[in-house]
Amino acid sequence: MKADIRVALVGNPNTGKSTLFNILTGLNQKIGNFPGVTVDKKTGFCQLPDGRTAEIIDLPGTYSIYPKSKDESIVFSVLADKSKGLVPDLIVVILDASNLKRNLLLYTQIADLKIPVVVALNMIDVSEKAGIAIDIDLFAKKLGVPVVPVSARKIKGIDQLKSTIAYANKIALQQDTIDVDVIAPQIIAQIKDELKIDNPYFALQLAHQHETLSYLPTEQSDRIEELEKENSFHSQKAQATETIARYNFINDLLYDTVKKPDTAHDETVSNKIDKILTHKVFGFVIFFAILMFIFQAIFSWSAYPMSLIEDLFIWVQSGLTKVLPAGPLVSLLVDGVIAGLSGVMVFIPQIAILFALISILEDTGYMSRVTFMMDKVMRKVGLNGKSVVPLIGGFACAVPSIMSTRNIENWKDRMITIMVTPLVACSARLPVYTLLIALVVPNRNVWWLFNLQGLALTAMYLLSIVSAVVVAFVMKFILKARERGYFIMELPVYRMPRWKNVAFTMYDRSKTFVFQAGKVIIAVSIILWVLKSYGPGDTFARIDQKYSQQQYTKIMTPDSLTKVIASEKLETSYAGVFGHVIEPVIKPLGFDWKIGIALISSFAAREVFVGTMATIYSVEGDADKLESVQQKMHSATNPDTGKPVFTLAVAFSLMMFYAFAMQCASTVAVVYRETKDWRWPAAQFAYMTALAYTASFIVYHWLK
Repeated sequence: MKADIRVALVGNPNTGKSTLFNILTGLNQKIGNFPGVTVDKKTGFCQLPDGRTAEIIDLPGTYSIYPKSKDESIVFSVLADKSKGLVPDLIVVILDASNLKRNLLLYTQIADLKIPVVVALNMIDVSEKAGIAIDIDLFAKKLGVPVVPVSARKIKGIDQLKSTIAYANKIALQQDTIDVDVIAPQIIAQIKDELKIDNPYFALQLAHQHETLSYLPTEQSDRIEELEKENSFHSQKAQATETIARYNFINDLLYDTVKKPDTAHDETVSNKIDKILTHKVFGFVIFFAILMFIFQAIFSWSAYPMSLIEDLFIWVQSGLTKVLPAGPLVSLLVDGVIAGLSGVMVFIPQIAILFALISILEDTGYMSRVTFMMDKVMRKVGLNGKSVVPLIGGFACAVPSIMSTRNIENWKDRMITIMVTPLVACSARLPVYTLLIALVVPNRNVWWLFNLQGLALTAMYLLSIVSAVVVAFVMKFILKARERGYFIMELPVYRMPRWKNVAFTMYDRSKTFVFQAGKVIIAVSIILWVLKSYGPGDTFARIDQKYSQQQYTKIMTPDSLTKVIASEKLETSYAGVFGHVIEPVIKPLGFDWKIGIALISSFAAREVFVGTMATIYSVEGDADKLESVQQKMHSATNPDTGKPVFTLAVAFSLMMFYAFAMQCASTVAVVYRETKDWRWPAAQFAYMTALAYTASFIVYHWLK
């Protein structure tokens, strides 16, 4: 869609910027990347009253034009880099009407760049309820820009905002907020002269940020560095001088235009609630109770829709098998493409429920309190208070959890969170654990209360949490970053969640998961199908010829013969060959070539292990029938020793491997998507495989 005008939304975090973006663009939006960087760019389109189409760019939330993270550095880059074609024709600055003093700092910086500006005075309903009286006409007159009161949550004032955008001036008419030239007159004059720049504040920003601006030619950056030394320019001192001047302007502006009630002795409702929810003892108790509710809801609420999705795909596969003629193309479609697609789609209910619950916690304002409470604890092991959300979500699925790390500003904290989140026991590990525990752990109670199998499963989940914390602590000393890990969090007032926003979040995250990670997992599923469906040379033809002889056809039923042929073909397929090739490597862990095939095939998704075991051991009936798989695996014997294959040592060795190994193509895909660098998922795969091998080796030889 071609736009007639480009509009950028700028504002502090928690000012309702994203909500306003969603209202203006609806579902007509897309997520890409800003050119040359790994930060997401949300863009959408909006129809204006004059018939034109506006392209809306949702810039990352920031408190100041001086960046603390990669996300925040995008704001000035987009406004300054004319070569990429992203410089907006108009900026809509979103201000929280109930907290103008904090919000106006960013406005004054944006205004002094001399790009046309419109102010959206959001949360006007909250400010009115608090008794804050704003003279909007005088406010707009003193700023020299249109000011539109809106309530994004209640969808009020949106039509007026669209009209203001449509008929906004094409040139910047806003008043100067401060005298920029007096801050560093010499270097500003020289940069303006040498780089042919008209705007003094733009020149000052180049002096501050030239080292981090990727679009700036090296020779220009080096020249600015020389000018800094010649003029003894000190960036932090200049920022401090500028900030003081800006707050003097802000204080004068608010004194004339805003009247607040005398509430010095009144305690707000939010503060009263915070005394309980952020209490140093009860706060953590309440948080863990909410955590347990989320944990149970993700599993229990998603069970039925996941079952429906599985049944739907089984029905589709069965129907296609009956309708279409047998052959490799049909097998590729049914066992490769559709099977791979089902592996993606089945997780949609969990993703939707997880993000719905997280969205509710964020909308109410509670999630900000959780990150505030947990920051001190998490920072000791190299994480961030905001790392709590992805680690919690990891119990359901690592994919949406890694996606939720985007709100962690500090690069080092975010990367550590991404790298350790897959260690948390996800729901895909549950079928593997359940199967193996049922094989070797007695189903009996201890102390009349605790079931041994339940204790074993609980131990695996606790192990995952401990391992994530330990690895995070180690990575704290490995990863190096220039930026300091400051924790700045605005605690918004408590509100009712916006159910429309919750629904949109569910839709948006589910769509992103399917279209991004889904592409990779389907490709991997097709590759695995090829490996299991074909073998070197004429091995499959010789197997068919062998079992066509009367000595087999007379003594075996057609179903039994089919299963035996399938089992032998699997052993001699490319997957079977790989299983035999890696057997010497995995034998120290207690694994044979058959388990090796399962390890290879379950790379796409861990739960594939169960189906692979069913196929290998020629289980009668549906491979999803857990009891049949257990019986066959329980009776499986080692041909060399005659002893059971799945002993206590082998079973727990396997569980250790699946606890640590990166057996999930979707996670690999989403880590690449979030980091935009294959080195990160490669390093993650390497360290997790090394941990898996070491843990399996130790456990096997200890229990053997």
